[in-house]
Amino acid sequence: MTLIKFLTVICFLLIPPLSFTENQDKNYQARLQDVMKARKLMDKKRQRDEIKDLAHELAQEIIIIDTHLDTPIQLYMQQDKNGTYEDITKKTSLHFDYERALSGGLNVPFFVIFTPPSAEDKGTAFKMANEIIQILEDIKKKSPNKFRLVKSPDEITNNKSVMQIVYGMENGAPIESKLSNIELFSDMGVSYITLAHSKSNHISDSSYDENKNWGGLSPFGREVVAEMNKQGVMIDISHVSDAAFYEVLRLTKTPVIASHSSLRHFVPGFERNVSDDMLKELAKNGGVIQICFGSEFIAEKRKYPDLVVTVEDVADHIDRVKQLVGIDYVGIGSDYDGWRNFPVGLEDTSTYPNLIEELLKRNYTKEEIKKVFGENLLRVWRAVENYSKP
Repeated sequence: MTLIKFLTVICFLLIPPLSFTENQDKNYQARLQDVMKARKLMDKKRQRDEIKDLAHELAQEIIIIDTHLDTPIQLYMQQDKNGTYEDITKKTSLHFDYERALSGGLNVPFFVIFTPPSAEDKGTAFKMANEIIQILEDIKKKSPNKFRLVKSPDEITNNKSVMQIVYGMENGAPIESKLSNIELFSDMGVSYITLAHSKSNHISDSSYDENKNWGGLSPFGREVVAEMNKQGVMIDISHVSDAAFYEVLRLTKTPVIASHSSLRHFVPGFERNVSDDMLKELAKNGGVIQICFGSEFIAEKRKYPDLVVTVEDVADHIDRVKQLVGIDYVGIGSDYDGWRNFPVGLEDTSTYPNLIEELLKRNYTKEEIKKVFGENLLRVWRAVENYSKP
């Protein structure tokens, strides 16, 4: 036993002292790497949290204008025999209500007066448009502290407690071949008119309709363009055919808008979206494309039904506009309550901060974000209004 102990001591003494140092050094280096990785992960999480917090702060600080919400037609269709419909001052089954819009930072919703092509066929479009406007008037009267009508860009404030409603008209069918109706609707607060919808009408061919009646605008449609310029009403070229789009740009004296369109680059063959060439011409006109959030507008859902569309995909559209023509020609027109499917992260009017967050991650500046979320649209609106003034 004594011999074994003696040999053990000898072996121990013969081990080079550096072997302990090397083992300790390896363990130290491994622990250091683990610590550094953990720190990097924590830093990334902290950075993500900071960006998320900043996005929510910005959403409450800046003016957010969404140029296309179809909430009014949903309320119109909800009416029962007593004329009742959901109370949008509270949480609803819709994409828009006061509470969620408030939490998302929205303060200037363009409520759309939509009439389907069938209303033109039946001769009821004018009547239907007025009935929808009356619903909105009733809502404003019942809740004046939550909703007020805005007829001019100069009336808009950054008051986040009040929805500063602007009326848009989707489908020019209610004009009913009377130029005087453009002034009438303008006086009621309609600030833009989408010339056509899913079928060609008495004003313009539609991008959705294979039957292109006019090869662009009708003779009356050309008069409509001039009269809308005169009345200070923004011309909306969403939904119209490519030929009608180019004809409007040749005729108009003011910038135009695409109130809820996205880029054809990402959904090839979808005429409802704007091509790269159309986008460039729109920018030359000084107009603005308001990116539609509908999933089928953003990615090739029709070709790949299982494709998951996200807020990042919407930001890609904004990126492309910025790259092709500049940051001054893009905004947002969600199409909430007018479309079926929306991207993950942009499900309703509470989610605008998610898009702001994504743009911040892509190094958009605060000034660029302000332009996207409202300032570009206000520039166009002011130009249209100023042209109409004597």
